[in-house]
Amino acid sequence: MSKTLIAYFSASGVTGSVARTLSDALRADLYEIIPAVRYTDADLDWRNANSRSSIEMRDKSSRPEIADTPANIADYDTILLGFPIWWYVAPTIVNTFLEKHDFTGKKIILFATSGGSDFGKTIDSLKDSVPGAVIEEGMLQRSKQDLDAWKSWAKGL
Repeated sequence: MSKTLIAYFSASGVTGSVARTLSDALRADLYEIIPAVRYTDADLDWRNANSRSSIEMRDKSSRPEIADTPANIADYDTILLGFPIWWYVAPTIVNTFLEKHDFTGKKIILFATSGGSDFGKTIDSLKDSVPGAVIEEGMLQRSKQDLDAWKSWAKGL
């Protein structure tokens, strides 16, 4: 039986709620990608070109520092990787996480929350960070869906 990890980044708590629901539904381990410096509401103001998130997302080489907690990726076959969609891609802190670990031979299934956009070019923005891994789109939540929809999706994996 393969072992699954639910890894996620959640700036406002929405993606975290989904991740916990998936973890419960799959009885999978949970790992939170925690920024070394937490994002404030001002940092997340996408309408402000000088906000932290806007600056990071304009610079595709940006790699925000994460808190140094081990993820033990070698213990897992499948990783469900969750995050909010920012500017049609994953936040660059997700690249930071991916580049800190060896995902060779792993299957990564993305799940995301979004205020209105879809996965866009997310796989393209992440694939260079995970050489040797299979990465694919999973489920996207554009609105406040019933968390049972996530449970059903997860059980179908």
